[in-house]
Amino acid sequence: MLDKPAGLLAVPGRGADKQDALSTRVQRLYPDALVVHRLDMATSGLMLMARGPHAQRSLSKAFADREVCKRYEAVVDGRLPPPADAPDGWGVIDLPIIVDWPRRPLRMIDALQGKPSITRWRVMAHDAPANTTRLELAPITGRSHQLRVHLQALGHPIIGDTLYAGAPVQARASRLLLHACALTLAHPVTGETLAFESPAPF
Repeated sequence: MLDKPAGLLAVPGRGADKQDALSTRVQRLYPDALVVHRLDMATSGLMLMARGPHAQRSLSKAFADREVCKRYEAVVDGRLPPPADAPDGWGVIDLPIIVDWPRRPLRMIDALQGKPSITRWRVMAHDAPANTTRLELAPITGRSHQLRVHLQALGHPIIGDTLYAGAPVQARASRLLLHACALTLAHPVTGETLAFESPAPF
């Protein structure tokens, strides 16, 4: 289990200036380490790599079958009230996402052609002086930029989001205030339940 800092690529990109990435750093120490899932460059937090192809296949299947429980923390612009119709405090964003081809790598909501995308969310705290809301997020699907696009669609973009927030919201933090704070999964060999946590650094 790894704890990726914000601003570091999860995997190398195209071009000589995009070769420094968490995966390549890990593979220098553990040559058999293989990528299972990714985090956006701007997102910090827990990222899993597999030791060897057998573990990679098993863990990739667990992610695809939604057997891995993922939790994120985010700070969003404005006061987002708890969902009124959710007795357990968890709301659901069910909005399909598609690549915004003229502006890629951006994504957008598209009710007709978008892929099903579901995020559960609950309010952790409000900061009235700052006019922000801290959220716990549980993505059910794993679309690129899903949490960022869904919160923008609610009218509460993530603070520091240079892709989906307006300039005033971008300027309120030096980084994207989104952190992968918890992962729970079954060990790919023993089946033992593993739970990892990383406190949000903001």
